[in-house]
Amino acid sequence: MSDKHRLLDAGAIVGIGATEFSKRSGRSDLQLAIEACEAAIDDAGITPSQIDGMVTFTAETNPEIEVAKNLGVGELSFFSRIHHGGGAACGTIQQAVLAVNAGVADYVVCYRAFNERSGHRFGTGVQGRPAAANADSAHFSWYAPQGLLTPAQWVAMFATRYMHEFGATSEDYGRIAVADRKHAAKNPKAWFYEKPITLEDHQNSRWIVEPLHLLDCCQESDGGQAIVVTTPERARDLRNEPVIVKSAAQGAGDNQEMMTSYYRDPMSGLPEMGLIARQLWATTGLGPDDIQAAIIYDHFTPLALPQLEEFGFCKRGEAKDFIKDGNIELGGRLPINTNGGQLGEAYIHGMNGVAEGARLIRGTSTNQPDGVEHVLVTAGTMVPTSALVLGKAA
Repeated sequence: MSDKHRLLDAGAIVGIGATEFSKRSGRSDLQLAIEACEAAIDDAGITPSQIDGMVTFTAETNPEIEVAKNLGVGELSFFSRIHHGGGAACGTIQQAVLAVNAGVADYVVCYRAFNERSGHRFGTGVQGRPAAANADSAHFSWYAPQGLLTPAQWVAMFATRYMHEFGATSEDYGRIAVADRKHAAKNPKAWFYEKPITLEDHQNSRWIVEPLHLLDCCQESDGGQAIVVTTPERARDLRNEPVIVKSAAQGAGDNQEMMTSYYRDPMSGLPEMGLIARQLWATTGLGPDDIQAAIIYDHFTPLALPQLEEFGFCKRGEAKDFIKDGNIELGGRLPINTNGGQLGEAYIHGMNGVAEGARLIRGTSTNQPDGVEHVLVTAGTMVPTSALVLGKAA
């Protein structure tokens, strides 16, 4: 991996837009995507006709041409999709930065929209998949016959091993949920607005699959989120103070699988996140001590702990101590998920976390820490994934 392949300060987030987050939107996935994109474009202070690029997820059901047609965008000179579910969130921004930096697009909108509660529910797992003999689905044949069918079951295996190796407890996982819900309680856009929880609430919530309680698992949401990206030079002339993408990275680890990388040594780490951390720190010259807040992908609470370790906020096995005593809440060393995260605000496959990272740099979060100069945003775990460092314009 050569330095010449790394992009430093090469893109800027200039627009943020979202629908409301609900459990029953009452409209189509396409309508949600259009609403979110319209809001982001308006926030940027540009017109739909200025958009000439789009990036989304391979899991997205709303084709770029349909979104463009309904927005009144016109011609597209760039479009791209990122695979691996929630691992794609920050990767969409990286693709947009690459596009505007290369000059193949001027303004790129990244979006994700779905009715994940009232429509197709990802948490139900893979048992409904046809038995297709292809490389994308073949690895599930090793797990489905044994009853490992759902994301919660796959994560429970990892979480149990992490507890065994490092002495982490269910209460340690619960501290992530408590912090998220504390922040969501102050965010009017969050589904769990004004609904904080205690550690006792977490411990008393029903089992989903041990060691995961209900409150360890992210919610299912209907909604859409969109982000507009352009060059830092163009951003200077727009409505909002630009949020600079200091660096963006993707990573797939050695012997990587989709949610079931049980044959790596050690099993309890996230080497794909370690790879990303090395890229981000090398590109920016920053490190953990330079980050004032973080959006840590929180589809399941146990996976927040090894992320903190892979990025160097603490040593291996020490995240359980790092997250105690309010250290990840406002006023602590590293406030995380200030929007409430996917456990508290909404599960929009991590795109709402990118939006919150941008708000933290703008200074407009409903839970705004003091002195934020740099924010880390991570995407999905146990899959090939991505992350960003966001910062202020020079």
